[in-house]
This record gives sequence, structure tokens and C-alpha cells, in this order.
Amino acid sequence: MYNLLMKELKIGVSPFFYVLPFLTGALMLIPGWLYFLVILYFCFITVPNMLGGYKSQNDLMFTSMLPVSKSDIVKAKVAFIAILELLHVVVAAIYGLISFRLYPDLTYFFFSPTLGFWGLCFVMLAVFNIILIPMYFKTAYKYGAATIASTTAAILFAGGAEWLGIQNSYMFELFKGTGADNIAVHLLILAAGIAIFAIFTAIAYHIANKRFLKVEV
Repeated sequence: MYNLLMKELKIGVSPFFYVLPFLTGALMLIPGWLYFLVILYFCFITVPNMLGGYKSQNDLMFTSMLPVSKSDIVKAKVAFIAILELLHVVVAAIYGLISFRLYPDLTYFFFSPTLGFWGLCFVMLAVFNIILIPMYFKTAYKYGAATIASTTAAILFAGGAEWLGIQNSYMFELFKGTGADNIAVHLLILAAGIAIFAIFTAIAYHIANKRFLKVEV
């Protein structure tokens, strides 16, 4: 498993995709921007290019020739996806802290980069993973429908959250009003988001593992 994960980290994607979070994360410095998009760029750019690279390089055939189990193959790829997602969120959060320092008195129409907002981002990625990973590992080769369905679900979640943040008075107060300064509540939202991300990703792995065991390479 460890060696497979190292393989993914070294040749799973182009080194550019390790730099990408620092480029897209800089969009957090735009005052009052739609910050969900910063994380969604992972869904828009990294995942399709990564899975497309696997297909063009015939990664499935190469990996299946190694003395490893199918379960470890799935585990390594799911862990790699989760690592890239965490990289995007952590880098964006650092830029978010800088943004708060740059614009301390800014009035936000969309979500501001609070701790609670990052909790929502983790939930969005959880929704993305639980659709993408099981769909992709039905073949571990075809990725078009999986990326479209999972990205669409993530966009709908982000859009729905932003709509509630504007239209719902409780959500507005929590994220943009007096509740935005309630660190305890936002830490709870962040912790809940991380827990949902971990649970959904684990469920996605178990479903994907069962499906991949049936795939004839």
C-alpha cells in the first residue's frame, strides 16, 4: 500500500498539479469573491486530468501487473485523491487568513473564508468523492460520466449553500452577521465537515473496492 501511494505521489499526476493549489488558492485574495470556486477547481481541472492520464498511460494494466492486491490499488488511489483535496483546502485556508488580514472590514455577499466555510468545503468534497470514486471504479478506466456527475453534485451543493447563505436569515447571521465571530460554533461546523468528509470517503472506498474486485483487467 505504501509503495503504491508513493507511486501515485511521484507519477500519478504532473508536478504542475502540486503547484496548482497555490495558484488557485491565490483567488482567495480577491475581496468578496465566490470562494467555493477555489476548491471546485480541483474538481474541474485536477481530477479529469489525473484520470485521463491514468487512461492514456494504461496505468490500470501496469498496476495490475505488480504484486499487489486490488484492494491496495483502490486504497492507494483514494488516499491520493484525499491528499490532493486536503492540499487544496489547506493552501486555500492559508490564503483565506491573509485575505481576512487584508480586508478586515469587508462586507461579504457570498461566504467569507471562516472556519465554518471550510467545514462546508469538506462536505462538498465528501459529496464529490462518494459519487466519483464508486462510479470510476466500476471500470477503473472510464471516467467521463463519473467526473461529470460528481462535479455537477459538488456545484449544486455549493450553489445551494450560497443560496441559503443569502436567503435564509439564520445562515446569513451565522456566516455573515454576528455569528461569523462565534469561533466555537464555526469550529464545530469545521469538525463536522471533516468528519463527514472522512466518513463519505471511507464509504466510497468500500463501495469502490467491491466494484473493482469484479473488474477483469
